[in-house]
Amino acid sequence: MRATFDLVTIDAIDPERLAAFWVAALDLVEVEREDGNRWIVLADGDRRRRLGLQRGVHRAGGLHLDVACGVEVFDAEHGRLLALGAREVGPVRREAYAMIVNLADPDGNPFDLCAYQ
Repeated sequence: MRATFDLVTIDAIDPERLAAFWVAALDLVEVEREDGNRWIVLADGDRRRRLGLQRGVHRAGGLHLDVACGVEVFDAEHGRLLALGAREVGPVRREAYAMIVNLADPDGNPFDLCAYQ
């Protein structure tokens, strides 16, 4: 599967607190959680993933896109995005649940390429 839009992720000081806010504000439900409260995914009533909350460096406007692809094409998609003008802002990580690389588009806007396992 070639890279496709997955969800918008908010870089949060306290993902659990922020998740509670967005659950109440948008009538979402929690569908995924990793490492306590480091990573929380919220979905709509049809269980479509809509919003990710990730503990990390927070700054005003600290949003980034998650772009998903198949595990089998992760390296190729990573290379394709770099060839299109993206740049790496963090090394490739091979986590138990996914392969992830932090990238930025040509204007410096952050996004992650994720291949979920």
